[in-house]
Amino acid sequence: MNIDSALLVQQWLSPAFPVGAFAYSHGIEGAVDAGWISDASGVQSWLEDLLAFGAGRSDPLFLSAAYNAADAQALATIDAQALAFQPSKERAFEMTQQGEAFVRTLAAVWQADLDVRCYPVALGAAAAAHDIALELVLPLYLQAFVSNLIAAAQRLLPIGQSQGQDILRALTPAIQASAKRGMTGDLSELASAGFLADIAAMKHETQYSRIFRS
Repeated sequence: MNIDSALLVQQWLSPAFPVGAFAYSHGIEGAVDAGWISDASGVQSWLEDLLAFGAGRSDPLFLSAAYNAADAQALATIDAQALAFQPSKERAFEMTQQGEAFVRTLAAVWQADLDVRCYPVALGAAAAAHDIALELVLPLYLQAFVSNLIAAAQRLLPIGQSQGQDILRALTPAIQASAKRGMTGDLSELASAGFLADIAAMKHETQYSRIFRS
């Protein structure tokens, strides 16, 4: 493994990188409000389902497709598909706000020129431009994705720091499996059956009291 590549990916996916991931719960706040998630076990099961059937399944495919895009037109098509695949207004907002922030920071710090909006698409294109192995990027992206959602759950439920790390440790096989599935970048394999997570995100749009933006 190239240590420089690993450090760069970790920088991009760090909570300190200004994409504002901390502001989004991916519908978890809606699920907690509805009583669908109430404890650490529920958070772990929810995230396992997201990795198997929701954005944790589709995002790696978009990231890989962007990584292997033949040209700017192909990349733009993948970006449009990623946006169209989002099941609700807030989920589309979450993906594009983080993606646009990622692109802006890359332009400011690395002088990168990426004309995309969706976060996994932007990350895939950036990784390809820096010749970073896809096998490195995918699991780290998914680990950052679930880490952020665990942190969101900890702000909504009585889940301690050790419990949060235990959840993340337990999710490692699911992260690795999703990363392996996503390696193909074959968008004909796109599918989603995370219906309750999608409904939670929709419910959040009209929730009376909210901490998160999604």
